[in-house]
Amino acid sequence: MKRRNFIKKAGLTAVGTLVLPYILPSGRLFAATGNRKANHVVFCLFASGVRNLESIYKNDGNLMPNLLNGTEAISSDIINSMSPLPSSPLIQPLQNMGTLYKQFRFSSGPTGHFNGHTTAITGQHTNNTLSLREHPSFPTVFELYRKHSNPQGAAKNCWWVSNSSNLYPILNYSQFPGYGPEFGANQISPSSFFSSRTKDILDADLNLSSNQKDAIGDIRNFLDYNFGGALDQFANVKNTLPEAEQIHAWIKKMIAEYKSGLHNNPWSISGGMNGDMRNVFYAEEILKEFAPELLVVNMTGVDVAHTNFSSYCNNLRKADWAVAHLWSVIQSTPGMANDTILIVAPEIGRNGQPNSLVDANGRFALDHTSSDPLAREIFCLVAGPPGVVNQGKVVTSVEGESIDIVPTIADILDFKNGAAGILPGTPLNSAFI
Repeated sequence: MKRRNFIKKAGLTAVGTLVLPYILPSGRLFAATGNRKANHVVFCLFASGVRNLESIYKNDGNLMPNLLNGTEAISSDIINSMSPLPSSPLIQPLQNMGTLYKQFRFSSGPTGHFNGHTTAITGQHTNNTLSLREHPSFPTVFELYRKHSNPQGAAKNCWWVSNSSNLYPILNYSQFPGYGPEFGANQISPSSFFSSRTKDILDADLNLSSNQKDAIGDIRNFLDYNFGGALDQFANVKNTLPEAEQIHAWIKKMIAEYKSGLHNNPWSISGGMNGDMRNVFYAEEILKEFAPELLVVNMTGVDVAHTNFSSYCNNLRKADWAVAHLWSVIQSTPGMANDTILIVAPEIGRNGQPNSLVDANGRFALDHTSSDPLAREIFCLVAGPPGVVNQGKVVTSVEGESIDIVPTIADILDFKNGAAGILPGTPLNSAFI
């Protein structure tokens, strides 16, 4: 099949016969293999630099009422900057369904987004300078999962939902010897692919093999290189042909829905959905279609804190609501309900000392510099089914750091033995029964 021409073809479906699996009384699609704690992990890289003062300590009220307990009122000077949101998708805050680490740390390396994201996805401290062309030096969680799972993890079971800007798409695999694209994640950037730019191209019914426009090339590369079954110098992730065709069919369905307007504001958010909400929405669509064992979704909306504190707080509330919606979808998705562990953590914190920029409410903006200790203070929430994850537990002492998230995922999905000697961190054992 000519993958670059799949959009022009009608009626693509996944290859093979659909067989309904046996669902265990627990709600699990399959019995956990080996020493797995659960068969699915969703990791939310939460919002892109969140200060603990506004999140878990609620200095300006409870800006995360879907994740955290508490009815603290939002500060009167910024309340008018808060967008109205629908009622909570959850009966109770997510904190009650797991363990909250209030004194988590990003302990080493520059407190920038490049280093924070790289550390969170590789479980390694890094001092690398920003590079948009270099994959990480150490294996990513995606590679470790796919190479060392037993049986080896299929590509369609592994997804990285990120922004298209900066370095984020290249975090799906590393340049570490013995790893690389063969073991990478399927990566998708909703903000660029499912966009008006793409819609205009598709509406024009242009030949996708043409190089006449950059955007056409973007689409062709996205389809051919990221989801292709062939492994060569141009390919990224190695999907089997049935996997690639299933993914292509799903993308075609998403594009058709996008063109029809179904994705304009599917959550009915007043004023529309921001980028974080859209990333989570497409992550949910992936969950519903593929029920992957490992999915990481990136959220960057609060980075507006560099210039506007009130907008930072507003986007923090939106991110909180989006994660709650994600959890509700997980619990309604066959095969994932009662068999999924959700990890929520920012990659870095934010400065205690503000910069010189002032918003309309007279609030000073916030950067994240390595010299400020608050930029290294973050939180982590591990939520999951009773009997697996400690429910309603709060850890107030300094415990855990960002390099511990990948070992925790390795422990949950039981690929820790294969990753032994690579990861310096330790699993967050206190979150589990």
